Amino acid sequence: MAASRLNQEDDRMSYDPRRPFVYLTRIECFSASHRLHSVHLSNEENERLYGKCNNPNGHGHNYKVEVTVKGEVDPVTGMVMNLTDLKAVIQKKIMDILDHKNVDKDVPYFAEKVSSVENIAVFIWKNLADHLPRGYLHEIKLHETDKNIAVYRGE
Repeated sequence: MAASRLNQEDDRMSYDPRRPFVYLTRIECFSASHRLHSVHLSNEENERLYGKCNNPNGHGHNYKVEVTVKGEVDPVTGMVMNLTDLKAVIQKKIMDILDHKNVDKDVPYFAEKVSSVENIAVFIWKNLADHLPRGYLHEIKLHETDKNIAVYRGE
């Protein structure tokens, strides 16, 4: 990331009406398996709550994650941030950790957390937030299926 401004502290987040403010999204896909199961509930409660998604052998999804950053367009580069840099961070902090993994067994964060689409979205946010310039990460939108989507904005 030579000549990259990715990790530099930057004061570009203060509003300047002469510089457009843009939301920029990078989309990636990954495949992972998981089991909806809470260590805080009995097996019977888990089966009742999660149904077929509590299958002891797990099940898988082809996830689509949308990572949105925000900021003013730099008048010199014409970018909010370099998409090559964003892609590299997503690869290291999301894809390498989650793609083709059993989320419950391969990702320590989920040892005692239910690997729901909501919690995976929060996990992705936490993994990215410290590796992007402060204030740039706007939203994680995680598609578990075409019909099940979680959105997290760091709240």
